[in-house]
Amino acid sequence: MNQTYTRQEKISRIKGVVGAASGNLVEWFDFYIYAVFAVYFTHALTAPGMESSAQAIYVWGVFAASFFMRPIGSWLFGRIADKYGRKKSMVISICLMALSSFLFAALPTYEQVGMIAPFLLLLVRLLQGLSVGGEYGAVATYMSELGLKGQRGFFSSFQYVTLTGGQLLASLLGVIFLNMMTEQQLQDGGWRIPFVIGGVAALASLLARSRLEETLSHEDSEKQESGTLKELFKNHWKTFLLVVGLTSAGSLSFYVITVYSKTYLTNIGIDAKTVGLIMTASIFILMIAQPFFGMLSDRIGRRNSMLLFSSLMAIAIYPVMVLGMRAFSSSPMIVALLLIFLMMILSFYTSISGIVKAELFPPYVRALGVGFSYAVGNAVFGGSAPSVALQFKAAGIENSFFVYVIVILIICFFCSWQLPKEAQYLKDDL
Repeated sequence: MNQTYTRQEKISRIKGVVGAASGNLVEWFDFYIYAVFAVYFTHALTAPGMESSAQAIYVWGVFAASFFMRPIGSWLFGRIADKYGRKKSMVISICLMALSSFLFAALPTYEQVGMIAPFLLLLVRLLQGLSVGGEYGAVATYMSELGLKGQRGFFSSFQYVTLTGGQLLASLLGVIFLNMMTEQQLQDGGWRIPFVIGGVAALASLLARSRLEETLSHEDSEKQESGTLKELFKNHWKTFLLVVGLTSAGSLSFYVITVYSKTYLTNIGIDAKTVGLIMTASIFILMIAQPFFGMLSDRIGRRNSMLLFSSLMAIAIYPVMVLGMRAFSSSPMIVALLLIFLMMILSFYTSISGIVKAELFPPYVRALGVGFSYAVGNAVFGGSAPSVALQFKAAGIENSFFVYVIVILIICFFCSWQLPKEAQYLKDDL
């Protein structure tokens, strides 16, 4: 069906994408502050008598644990989005993120409350995981439903523009704070300030989300099976498993390249400030590349984009990370270029991460289907990446971690091969 749009309709849809994306940026900014400032609050919130490696493993273990709240968040908010509206789901999730950010800033230290401190760290981080778990499915669904026919890859790419934008702002904030404060000042309490900033930003983003237009139809919301796990697993379980397979490799690659690589580069001898600058510049380029790869997917198809991602990343990640990074560790510019090279391959996935999944589910279980399958794959393989990598390193077989990544990418390649050449749903505009 050919669909034409008035200028007002186009403007309305673009405003909707901007509104959803702005909240998404804040959600992920708040979430990634943890990764950027973890090195500074580790000693304050864990037992002083622990070895530094054990402290790091616990803190990154908490990072991984928060991902296991995502399936719960995706189920809860997916249910809300498919039954009561995408807008309502996104408004509640941003409120929850604001609350958890303020609670994080107020966490007592180990010196003040003993073993309660690491427990509260885990509790608040799980709350953040719940919020972000609900964010992905609702935003991916909303942006895919607003996208203009023939341009959905481009429109949906802005989900990862803002996702990486949130990570970029967190990384940039880390660079700014390192130049404004000493490491000791950050460890003594300066790490709390970014979480306050994140909480305030989350409250501000409520204004944009409160003005969003709803895309869920009354007919779909009234269906008895709308947003239910029973319907998802009864009639769409094959699609669910397919999306889990796609997400596992995509999320694992994303967190290896954008999160763990910061620790990895530090371990091979690059100083913290230089690593911060490398990561900030690289993530900025990743962010601005998303619309171009989204437009490319509109031309070559989602299936081909996913096949390119999984095959090229499987070929490149070991030689780049294990051989290239170490060989050129004395040249920050070459290290940055190598990292950007991997990010460009990653962009074949990130630019269409939401739309490729949304096109596989019908509207009445779309937010749940997209969010829950993404959350499961992300929890098992994505969020665990830094912790698993550190376990490989502690065992003296750090290079084998990248073999593990390659195996997951090969599985993703076969899952990508199963994707339909044309979208089963969202063929026409809603």
